[in-house]
Parts: sequence; C-alpha cells; structure tokens
Amino acid sequence: MMSDLLWPTYDGPHHLAAIEDVPLADRGLPSTTYELLVRAARLWPDRLALSVLPDAERWEQPTERTFAQVLNDVHRYANLFHLLGVHRSDGVALLAPNSDELITATLAAQLAGIAAPINSGLSAEHVAELLRRSGARVLVAAGPDLAPEAWDKALDIAREAGVHALLALRATGSGAAEAELPPIDGVRVGYLSALAAELPPDRFVGQPPSATDLAAFFHTGGTTGTPKLAAHTHANEVTDAWMIAAIGLLDSESVLFAALPLFHVNALVVTLLAPLFKGQQVVWAGPLGYRDTQLFGTFWKVVERYRVSSMSGVPTIYAVLGGQPVDADISSLRFALVGASPLPQAVREIFESATGVPLMEGYGLTEATCASARGFVDCPVPGSAGQRLPYQQVKAIKLDADGEWVDLPTGRVGVLAIGGPTVFPGYVVDRGPDGPVLDGLGKLRQGWLDTGDLARVDADGFIHLVGRAKDLIIRGGHNIDPAIIENTLLAHPAVTAAQAVGRPDVHAGELPVAFVTLTPGATVTGEELRAWAADRVSERAAAPKAVTVLDSLPITSVGKPFKPALRAQAARQVVAEALDDVPTVTAVRGVVEDGTVAVVVGLTSGADETSVKEVLNRYALNWRLEQP
Repeated sequence: MMSDLLWPTYDGPHHLAAIEDVPLADRGLPSTTYELLVRAARLWPDRLALSVLPDAERWEQPTERTFAQVLNDVHRYANLFHLLGVHRSDGVALLAPNSDELITATLAAQLAGIAAPINSGLSAEHVAELLRRSGARVLVAAGPDLAPEAWDKALDIAREAGVHALLALRATGSGAAEAELPPIDGVRVGYLSALAAELPPDRFVGQPPSATDLAAFFHTGGTTGTPKLAAHTHANEVTDAWMIAAIGLLDSESVLFAALPLFHVNALVVTLLAPLFKGQQVVWAGPLGYRDTQLFGTFWKVVERYRVSSMSGVPTIYAVLGGQPVDADISSLRFALVGASPLPQAVREIFESATGVPLMEGYGLTEATCASARGFVDCPVPGSAGQRLPYQQVKAIKLDADGEWVDLPTGRVGVLAIGGPTVFPGYVVDRGPDGPVLDGLGKLRQGWLDTGDLARVDADGFIHLVGRAKDLIIRGGHNIDPAIIENTLLAHPAVTAAQAVGRPDVHAGELPVAFVTLTPGATVTGEELRAWAADRVSERAAAPKAVTVLDSLPITSVGKPFKPALRAQAARQVVAEALDDVPTVTAVRGVVEDGTVAVVVGLTSGADETSVKEVLNRYALNWRLEQP
C-alpha cells in the first residue's frame, strides 16, 4: 500500500538499509510544498493545523486554523501575489517576526513564486541587496502593530528597492483597527489579509510549481559581506521534510511546538512542512519566540495545555528550561530535538534529569536544505550528532595538492561532505533575464556539498563533529562569520590585528567578542573600540559585546591564528564574572585540551559544589571542578 511505502519502520539505526532498499522515487512523496499542503487539507480538512500564540503572556488565547482553512488562506495570498505580478522565478520577500499571517504568506510565496524570508535584524543595505538578488517584486513586512521598527525599515527599503508592492502583516490575534499606512509613489501599499480577502480561496489562478522549481531562498549568516543566499527546490524541501516526518516517534495525534524564526530553515522544514505529512498540529510561540523571557516561566503549562509531544531548540534553550521547576503535567512531551551547535553533556544531564524528557540531537545546514542526521532516543551514540538520514550520503574528504577532493577512510577526520536529494542547487549570486543566477561557489562538486565542518563518519553512518572549519560564531542558532567583526575593527587606525570568537551566553548560546592588538603608543580602550565597531558593523547581531586589548594574539607553531585559545579566554572571563561572589572559588582557568575548549574551576578543599554546578550548567560549555 502507498501508506506502507510512505512510512517505513524507522525506529533504530539498523532500519536505514531496509529503508533505502526501496528507491526514493517509489515512495510516493508529493512533488511540491503546495501538493503537500493540498494533501493535508484533503486528508484532514477539519483537523486543527495551527495554534499561534499572540505572545507568552497570552498563551491561552491562540489564533487557530484547520488544514482546510490554511489552504484557503494560502490560495488567497498566492492569488494576490500573482495579481501583483509575481511569477515562477520571482521572489516574495518576507521581513517579519513570526505571526499567524507570516506562516500563510510563506507557503503562499512558494506557490506563486519563491519565498525569500529575511532577518529584519540585517542592515538595510543587506536587506536591499537580498531583495535585488531574489528578484522580489513584493515585500511582505511586519505591520506597525506587529513590529514597528521592522515596519519603519520596510518603508525605507520599499522606497529605494523598486518593489511593486509593500504588504503589511497584522499582529496575531490583533483586534484593533488597522492603522493607516503611508502611501509610497509607485508602490502598492496595504494590509496583506485585507487585500487578499475577496480573492478565490478554492484554487490558485496561476501555474502551480513543479518539483524542480525553486521554492525558497534562505540567507546564511556566515559571510563577510552581504549574506549568501542559498536556493532550495521544492523537491529539496519536501524530501527533507519527509525524512524528518518518517522518524518513528510521532504519529498523527502528536503536537509540535515551534519557536524558531521563519527565516531559519529549521522553522520551515521541521515545524511547518514536516507536520503536514501526518496532519500534526503545531503550536507556534509569539513573535519573540524563545527570546521572550516570559515564555520560560509558563513553558511547562503551555506543554500541558496543548499536550505538546515534541519541540525543537538550541542547547541554551534546554539549559534554561532545565532550571525551570516542572509545575505542570508534561507527560505528553516524548522527546526534544536539539541542534545548531554542539550539545554539552552537562546540559543534557540537567534537562533530562529535571524533566525526564530525552534530548535527540540532529545535524544539518541550510545548503543541505535543513536536516542531514538524527539521533535515536533508545540507542544513543555518545559524542555523535546522529546517523545520516535516509537517501543522504556522508563522507569525510580532504583536498590534495591539486585542489581535488580525496575520500578518506571510514573513521578518519576530514571535511564533512553530503550528497543526495537535499543538496541545494547553489547560491543566488545575481539576477539574469531568466531569473536567479546560481553558483556553488566552490561548495558543490558532482552533486556533493562541502559543509565546511570537520568530522569523522563511522561505519554505521554516524557523524562525529570535531570542529568548525571556519570558526563560525553561533548566536541563538544564527551563524555569524567572525570576519564581519574583524574587518570592521581592522578599519580602525589604531588596530593592527583582530580576532573574533564566541563567548558563552546563558540565553544566546554564544555572543560575539573580539580581541585586538594596537599600534605602539595607541591609547584607545577596548570599550571605545566596542562602541566604534557597534556603530559600523554591517549586521546588528554581529556587534561585539566586548573588545579586549592584548599585547599579542595567540598563534600556532606555523604562525596561523589559534582561536581556541581566545575562546578559552572568553569562556574564562564570563565564568569568572558569574562566580565572582562565590567565596569557595579559588581560580578559574580556560584551557584547550585535544582541541576542545573547557573551563576549569578551582575550589577550596571540601567546598560544596552544588551552587557552582548550578551556575556552570546554565552555559553551553565544557567544564570541570578541581579541589586540593
């Protein structure tokens, strides 16, 4: 039966070979994200699909829609985009925090053209360039009642970027009257839902997409200039979403919790598309997502109220939740997905012991659509980021003297490469007469993707990450290339060298900090340099939280920068500050051992370790305690 082909047994790593005995083409997957939504609306028209919270304070007042209602709204929005001139190769830019209308608009953009979600925290210059590359005829943005600052930025960009229309999104559950929107010469300005209200809800009036058509552009944070724009096909997204949905731990009655922003691939693929396969309800947090500090105080009540079965987040989220008293019935929560950065063992232990809920690690990246590996709750492999997902291939490679890829034997450390149906077709590097111009920019070779991550792959296809080839700073799951910060600081006349690294942070996982050396006789302070860089760095999230002046920067024996030593110093500084008032702490050291950064805390003989451990467990870092 088709259902048997669509849902193979996938409860353990030993099932992988049997799954791949059936060709992917025989599994009967929908061709596009639109067909996936149509299928869900046909099978479960009256089942609740979305429960979107206005914010953490109003967690019991969601806006809710069934699968049939979602499809109707997607038709209306897509028909409006089509009416405004959006064609198959045109982008629809989406500049807004999460909201009920943004979810619909994202799916509609993929139906009428190509969805191009953009982080509103990027500079206006970068947003404008991303709009140009995506060929966006329409800019969908947070309206004044959803995110006033984002709306003001959207107005300025719409005036300069040459878009045909600027469409405002209302705040979720907003009962207030629509605020009047200022006119812009040559640009159609209005509220998206109001303009689409009278358009056909039962069909799309344009030509639906095909599997090989582009579905979305996602910008990546790891660049020195304007972020790279990675293209996804419909087949990329549907296939990866199916691989996630095929995980055998959830059924059609399961409820997922979503709080990552929709400009992040995890939010789209894991918590929007994958649930469509089984008709699962998704509870979406408010516009601030996990950044809403009030959410953590009521989180377990949210789980109980909506009977949440699974959630997705980064390690720091679980570090914070592990410290929250479990004041509700959370027996529905079967497991929690964790990714974006390595999971420290201490975070796993504190969360799982406090909640009884197992954490399941995963690994992925935008250029491979989203997820490429998953762990197993019942048979964990310590130190692994998970086993490769079905139909994806992984291997470790190195470059030879001629620049050619050389496959490494099983178990050898090298650059991780991924092949298979989720590998993206390339980055959008320009706009041509026929649409976006794509280029692999050296990342693609004969269908394989160079991830830039260092790893070893064992005989069972489990990925063991050992480092980040480019030393990206990961702030709340968002990648920041340190070169953005370093190049900004190097423009200062007193700075002779600069290195940026991630400093552990309770809420964001990592925050960017920098270390510099100065010209002889220079008197500028680290704080002055921090303020100077904050005014000039091209991405707000990349503004360094601290700048430290050193006599020299650490280097390796061959003269290359040695950033692990700086990460160790940054970790030591933040831990020392956090433990400053603990009288039993005698010393705090940052060390690099076998390539791993750790913090060592010295205590007086016989000291009670409980309070120190509570502080350290709040951070996503490796640590140990020492007593005489």
